[in-house]
Amino acid sequence: QVQLVESGGRLVQAGGSLRLSCAASGRTLSGYIMAWFRQAPGKEREQLAGIGWNRGSIWYGDSVKGRFTISRDIAKNTLYLQMDSLKAEDTAVYYCAGTLVGESEWRYWGQGTQVTVSS
Repeated sequence: QVQLVESGGRLVQAGGSLRLSCAASGRTLSGYIMAWFRQAPGKEREQLAGIGWNRGSIWYGDSVKGRFTISRDIAKNTLYLQMDSLKAEDTAVYYCAGTLVGESEWRYWGQGTQVTVSS
């Protein structure tokens, strides 16, 4: 069982930066794929970026490519999302999720952290 806790969300002005963290406990994330999602009011959940924990393979969604950076600290068992050049449309609740390599659904989810970007 893995517990995920996000932090770092807050109110920020457009053009600013934030770094979100997702601390994992319960077991090491070795063998997992981790990802960041977000959901804005009235919109579907959107996958932003993902990373393979062991090899560090990374992918990004088109809406955040070039502005957001996903990374991990293996020793701390923590996932990060660096968000730069924030826009008002980035306002959403941000979630981290994890699943074992080969699984078809995201098994573990955090509770979410609110990011609000003022224009």
